[in-house]
Amino acid sequence: AARMGLPALGLLLAAGLLHTQGSPSARSFQLDYEHNCFLKDGAPFRYISGSIHYARVPRPAWRDRLLKMYMSGLSAVQVYVPWNYHETLPGVYDFTGNRDVEAFLDLTAELGLLVILRPGPYICAEWEMGGLPAWLLWKPDIILRTSNPAYLAAVDSWLHVLLPKIKPRLYHQGGNIISVQVENEYGSYYACDHGYLWHLLGSFRALLGSEVLLFTTDSTRARELRCGTLRGLYATVDFGPGSNATEAFGAQRRVEPKGPLVNSEYYTGWLDYWGEAHASTSAVWVAQGLEDMLQLGASINMQALWVYHRYMFHGGTNFAYWSGADYKGQYKPVTTSYDYDAPLSEAGDPTEKLFAIRTVISKFQPLPAGPMPPATPKYAYGWVALRKVSAHPEGRPAPAWHCSTAQHPSLSLQYADLLDVLDVLCPSGPIQSQFPLTFEALKQVHGFVVYHTQLPWDVPDPATLGAPPHSICDRGYVMLQKEYHGTLERDGQTTLHVMGRAGDSLDILMENMGRISFGANTSDFKGLLGNLSLNSRPLSNWLIYPLAIDTAVQQGWPHAALPKSSSGGRVGPAFYTGTFETPGIAWDTFVKFPGWNKGLLWINGFNLGRYWSCRGPQQTLFVPGSVLHAGRPNNITVLELEGAPPTALLLFLDRPLYNRTLGCSTTATE
Repeated sequence: AARMGLPALGLLLAAGLLHTQGSPSARSFQLDYEHNCFLKDGAPFRYISGSIHYARVPRPAWRDRLLKMYMSGLSAVQVYVPWNYHETLPGVYDFTGNRDVEAFLDLTAELGLLVILRPGPYICAEWEMGGLPAWLLWKPDIILRTSNPAYLAAVDSWLHVLLPKIKPRLYHQGGNIISVQVENEYGSYYACDHGYLWHLLGSFRALLGSEVLLFTTDSTRARELRCGTLRGLYATVDFGPGSNATEAFGAQRRVEPKGPLVNSEYYTGWLDYWGEAHASTSAVWVAQGLEDMLQLGASINMQALWVYHRYMFHGGTNFAYWSGADYKGQYKPVTTSYDYDAPLSEAGDPTEKLFAIRTVISKFQPLPAGPMPPATPKYAYGWVALRKVSAHPEGRPAPAWHCSTAQHPSLSLQYADLLDVLDVLCPSGPIQSQFPLTFEALKQVHGFVVYHTQLPWDVPDPATLGAPPHSICDRGYVMLQKEYHGTLERDGQTTLHVMGRAGDSLDILMENMGRISFGANTSDFKGLLGNLSLNSRPLSNWLIYPLAIDTAVQQGWPHAALPKSSSGGRVGPAFYTGTFETPGIAWDTFVKFPGWNKGLLWINGFNLGRYWSCRGPQQTLFVPGSVLHAGRPNNITVLELEGAPPTALLLFLDRPLYNRTLGCSTTATE
């Protein structure tokens, strides 16, 4: 998405993307340069579309979200394809389950929706590394989004897997994909490598054919249009409601003198960053902006047919580690929720904004017959007490504790310090290195790495443990003798004071908060990028543990094992696990973390993403009902990074909660 500083309504006013000579075939989607409009099957055509990201929506909910978009009056959807979501390791592809993009596209066709496809290879979308696989950085000299041979080889390999799946679904082939975007806002990238764009154009044409409509999207800045456009790719622009539309489209006309005027993303909403205020936009303002655009399009019909595209129409959730980050003078990680203040909420519920938009659309075209599908059912399962439990003498876990009130689920708790279970989380053992290695050097894509060493001398007085500038990526949780001492943070606190004896253990748990998805450079390396020092004297002799937490949780740990029990709240990285039962239903819900600090939540092995209660604005994690088991135990695993409350409680609600920006302490407190 272009960076307009607003939340989300995309206006795809026209991306017709190739001029074809002669009579149209039986099925065709083309540009009419003479009349500055789209032609669908030879006739002038206008559509209204909105964005949805299948990777942010659980597969069981795809039909519900798409049907609500269709019933809102949309005739098309815009869809990104995140490369890193599918090619998880070099040559290892996953198109199953939630990643079955072909099933998603087939469902859009079944429901009568056209598709504008945006397959990248770079997509931005506030997604981890803009959709580029982190394993590209395993070659430290690679130059992303350029004609660099190593990068092009990886791109070509991916496109030869993806695009053959797309070709039979193109409109002229009998499918519903009417246009395809090449790259995304390339003009905003520093490289300005037209050879790269020529290479992509050749690859897309070779794999998709000559009839498909191809386009680019950039801002209205002259430099970005110069670097992001290419002959053979129809150039479109994006801008927000605060822009002067006449001036913005004048910029497009300077690179595309003929053809439809196209705003590929018109924003009336925006995303949330951790530590900033929750974004929201007036439904009245959004609806009025839409009506003004559609009226303008109708009044200049002979000059351009306007096609309305809302970014986002449904945002969804950044499950697991998929949230990206922006760099705007400092590192700005995106929240787990991608609600985007969109017409369909994070949970897929129609909002006031949706009904306002639907009313405007009804003034310009008939709406589908029938009512809007209702909100999905939610359930406030209530308070869940995470109580510590002990083992039976024979080694079996104690039975689950049941709440005394029937409306509450039941939960039992077991507990383990992260440093005590490294053998489980890193079964291959540590890697020895004189100095720290990055995640990329370790071939660790997501999550966490533990860096372990020892104090080389006695430190009887407070000494400064510090890191070079820009070398903490992104948060480091510091433990001395397994006691938590505080957190080092990118663009934040990078020093702590410590004391100890020679030989005392020093551990830093490094967390990747998401690679930069938009900015001058997407080569966002993670971990300790430089060596830590003690009073400016470098530390050495490291044991490095790349952690495979998700693999362990998905295989049943720690529920299949018996971590030690403990009493009272803990400070520092630790796992809290248990089970709870729902009252015979499995409905959507939201989990609040009262008194907790920062961490991750898994339910039944599914990674629901990060919480960061003390920083906000997001206070709850969305739990899709499809993740829960009705009538049998649900396994909960929480990794709390800085400290659980003395009485560890979770609260299941039937609605999300946000707050104003709050501040977290990055040092341990008594």
